[in-house]
Amino acid sequence: MQVVDEVIRTVRNVAQTEVMPRFLRVGKTRKDDGSLFTEADLGCQQALQRDLPQILPHPVLGEEMTREEQDALWAANPDGLWVVDPIDGTTNFVNGLPYFAISVALMVNGISELGVIYNPVADEMFYARRGKGAYLNGNRLPLKTTRNSMGDAIAAVEIKYLRSGKLAARMSSVAPFGSQRSMGSSTLDWCFLAAGRYDLYLHGGQRLWDYAAGAVILEEAGGRIASLNTDDYWTDTLWKRSVIAALDPELFGHWHRWVRANQ
Repeated sequence: MQVVDEVIRTVRNVAQTEVMPRFLRVGKTRKDDGSLFTEADLGCQQALQRDLPQILPHPVLGEEMTREEQDALWAANPDGLWVVDPIDGTTNFVNGLPYFAISVALMVNGISELGVIYNPVADEMFYARRGKGAYLNGNRLPLKTTRNSMGDAIAAVEIKYLRSGKLAARMSSVAPFGSQRSMGSSTLDWCFLAAGRYDLYLHGGQRLWDYAAGAVILEEAGGRIASLNTDDYWTDTLWKRSVIAALDPELFGHWHRWVRANQ
C-alpha cells in the first residue's frame, strides 16, 4: 500500500495548503456548463498535477480542464492516468456546508485501481487499492456489519439526473427504501455507502471524476455496482455514467430489480 500512503500524504497536504485556507473565504464564478468554480478548485488541481506524477509517472486528468484536453489525455494514456476532482461539492464549499471532498483515482485500461477521497472538514480519509481492501482512517470498511432491511434502508438518490421521468416519479412516490438523502457530493456518497452509512445508491449520470475513486472504494468494501444501462459497470459510457449500487449483495439484488422494473 506504499503508493496509497503517498497519495494520502499528497492529498492531505494539498487540502491543508490549497483548499481549507480558502474555505468560507473564496469567491465563486460559473463555468460554461453552469457549474460553480473557485480559485480553490484551480489551486488544488494544479498542486495535484504537480505532485501525483512524482508518485507514479502518469499524467493527471482533472475536472477543471477543457473537454478537448480530457479527451486527449484519456485516449493517449490507457496504461495509467490519474483522475482527480479537486473539490467535489463546490456548491457546498462556497456556501459553508462541510460536505465536500478531494478525490484522486488511478485508472488503468479504463478501470480504477486505486482511489483516495478526503473530506478535510471531518478529517476522514477513505482509500482503497484493488485487491487490498478499503479503509477509513486505517479502519477496514465497512464500519457497520449489520444490514438494514429494504424497508429500513437509507438510500442516496440524486433524482435531478435521472433520465426517465417514470423512474423519478416512482422514486418520489413508491420507492422501496426507508429514507432518502442527497447531500451534494457524489464522491462522498460512494464513501458513505462503502462505510455502511448508506445502504443504497442511485445516480442518473456522473462524470468520470465523480465515480473513478468512489467505485473502487465501494467494490473493495464488498459492495455491488451496475448502471442503468448494463450490469458491467466499467464498460458503460465514460463521461456520463449512471450507477445502481448497494453495499450488501442481497439488498443490491432487490434494489437492482426494482430500479430496472421502474425505468
